[in-house]
Amino acid sequence: MSKTVLISGAGIAGSTAAYWLGRNGFDVTVVERARAQRSSGNPVDVKGPAVDVIEGMGVMPSVRAAASRVDRMSFVDPAGRERSRLRLSAFQGGAGAREVEITRADLAAILLEAARDFAELRWSDSISEIAQHSAGVDVTFENGAAGCYDYVIGADGLHSNVRRLAFGAESEFIGHMGMYVATLPVDRAFGDEREVVMLNLPGRAVSVHPSKGKAVAAFLFRSRAVPGFDHRDLDQHKRLVTDAFAEPIGIFAEVLDQLKAADDIYFDSVSRISLPQWFNGRVGLLGDAGSSLSLFGDGSTLAIAGAHTLAHELARTPDHPHAALSAYEQRHRRLVEPRQRGFRAARALMVPATSTGITIRNAITRFMR
Repeated sequence: MSKTVLISGAGIAGSTAAYWLGRNGFDVTVVERARAQRSSGNPVDVKGPAVDVIEGMGVMPSVRAAASRVDRMSFVDPAGRERSRLRLSAFQGGAGAREVEITRADLAAILLEAARDFAELRWSDSISEIAQHSAGVDVTFENGAAGCYDYVIGADGLHSNVRRLAFGAESEFIGHMGMYVATLPVDRAFGDEREVVMLNLPGRAVSVHPSKGKAVAAFLFRSRAVPGFDHRDLDQHKRLVTDAFAEPIGIFAEVLDQLKAADDIYFDSVSRISLPQWFNGRVGLLGDAGSSLSLFGDGSTLAIAGAHTLAHELARTPDHPHAALSAYEQRHRRLVEPRQRGFRAARALMVPATSTGITIRNAITRFMR
């Protein structure tokens, strides 16, 4: 009999893991709390080690067809006048022209479609209880069903349900990195199809990404952890963004108006998840659930690479959970940890804290050009 794996989360990490585990002979089930995939999402990169994984899945042509053509970021003043420019090729991850940028939603949809031949998908459900024993993991679902699996993988993001059930409360592992971010689709781009346009104010930034005809705006601002913050409270999110951008923001005022009227935005703390170990018995964590890098850490690339590594190690020693999950963690941590250390430099580049910092950043990027 093939080994059974339950994956919580049908996003980038979960879908990639489902594909490779199924292709390696595992009996895979994916459970997802949402009723369907979200149709919006900020642009993400497929670069470095993730490129080989995507090509191995045979979906790179679909990814390229949906990819953006962005190659630069323009830093502007409130009137939209360019002050500096940055070529984004400076941030390639080692795979050169093979690397692509694509919206998170489009990438997740392509990966999930590839996984459908290898996994059973369950929407509108989640895990409510996990109990481990020598023969496997007993799982109870919120809809009342139950099952036993050889492995359970939490690929359910920054606020992972699996991590809470098998490792402990979120507060034990999450660290606020001094920033918040909101993203939403908007009516139009502010530059051409190859250009991200960004306005910086001290400790704040607003940008619009053209995203191949489906423009996406992002609001970023430095802040201490907000007491009583709730990542599901839309009214609170709008209030926090509006308060942070209370002074005039020129041509970007229309973007803020669209956020105030939106029925759905992504908003969360820029956070880092740190665990001493990414597995507990037969339960493992993948992607942001185990090592969130939030905004600046190549999270999607690492999720794809980590999913492939996890599937490889489970296939290599399927009867030895500790050996398989330990090997996965040791290999993947070598990719994750250097990128976590790069957060502060990335924040200084994208969201300088002071007017002087903005001036210095602009001067440096003009010199780089």
